[in-house]
Amino acid sequence: MKFRHFTGRQWTVLIILMLINFVNYVDRQIIFSLFPSLRIEFGLTREQVGSFATAFTIVLALMSLPLGMLADRVSRRLVISAGVIFWSAATFFSGLANSYHSLLMARALVGIGEAAYTPAGTAVLSATFPKGIRARVQGAFDAGMFVGGATGIALGGIVAQSLGWRAAFFIVGIPGLILGLTGLKLPETASAEPHARFPLQDLARVPAYMMILFSGLFSSFAGYAYVAWGFDFVREYRGFSAREAGLILGVTALIAGATGILAGASLADRLVHKWTWGRAIIVPFGFALASPFIYFGLHSHSKFNFAILFGTGTFFLSWYHGPVTATIHDVIPSRGHATAQGLYSSFINLFAMAAAPVMIGAIADRRGLEWALNTAIVFQLIGGALFLGVPYFIRRNGLHHPALAKYWKDEPPGVASVYKA
Repeated sequence: MKFRHFTGRQWTVLIILMLINFVNYVDRQIIFSLFPSLRIEFGLTREQVGSFATAFTIVLALMSLPLGMLADRVSRRLVISAGVIFWSAATFFSGLANSYHSLLMARALVGIGEAAYTPAGTAVLSATFPKGIRARVQGAFDAGMFVGGATGIALGGIVAQSLGWRAAFFIVGIPGLILGLTGLKLPETASAEPHARFPLQDLARVPAYMMILFSGLFSSFAGYAYVAWGFDFVREYRGFSAREAGLILGVTALIAGATGILAGASLADRLVHKWTWGRAIIVPFGFALASPFIYFGLHSHSKFNFAILFGTGTFFLSWYHGPVTATIHDVIPSRGHATAQGLYSSFINLFAMAAAPVMIGAIADRRGLEWALNTAIVFQLIGGALFLGVPYFIRRNGLHHPALAKYWKDEPPGVASVYKA
């Protein structure tokens, strides 16, 4: 099945979820281009300013699993809509913060709303489209992440320089309040009946899924370190102005990240037709190819060379987004999709992404930001090495692990696009 063959309902689902994901990452990543302004406003160290991202991420991690489980039990579209409205309101109120602690609290509340969205949103996508194009559909969804993240970084730098950091939060908070209502237009996908709930402990019985978790721990740490500190790095170490940093990093992330996601997803869907483990093999290759480009980009003193090298690294690094989600949904039955995605999100956010801004900030305060970001490259390579275990276990056990046979036998055949009346 190709994109031109999508039904009207499928296009509605994809467009709504892509737009929400765009706003999701605008609100999430705009904080990073405001770090310099916030350091001046409240007199903070890098470690302290990194805690704004950490507070958000800890709450996101703690709430992703319970909200993912909730989405598998009740209305996924209601969970999505409520989450979008909640995080957008919290973003708007971030602009009203008058102290370090009040802004810290506001950013933490953003995490609650965003935790509701991703597990439910990815589950709706996999329930709407055929398995054969699962990575490409998830990749299109994740493209909103890079487009939104790039927009947030660029918009934050531009608005902060022209109107101040408070205006940046006001501007990006309002659209989400409106967009959240569109979540009610999503079709209601079938969720598990109470007697057929997917037990959390059964996820641990799938080795391929567990390897995805542990690989994500290291690779997500690296990716979030680049996002959190890239803006500050190019300003202090490469002489970029706030406007230049926002535009160059934003455009680089937009072009390289979005095209990388789509390229990786397309390759993954092609390879899965040849080998059951084909999707998973894309991820470690992307991490390995990205590492030298990111390293030489960080050590380049030319603005142009930095943009080209770091952008190329971003292209390869972003290959993993579509294949990871698609692989999780391949090895876990549909009734547990939101739960599995929620656990993955909770795990990597709590143990990797919450730690990255503060740890990299603490290292930078002692050894310098350039040295600190080199450690992220090491984490990235470790993550790629661990992910090699995913295709190994899929090849050994198959996509449908025998431990979950009782769930797979009840799986709807063919296209999983059955909706409740």
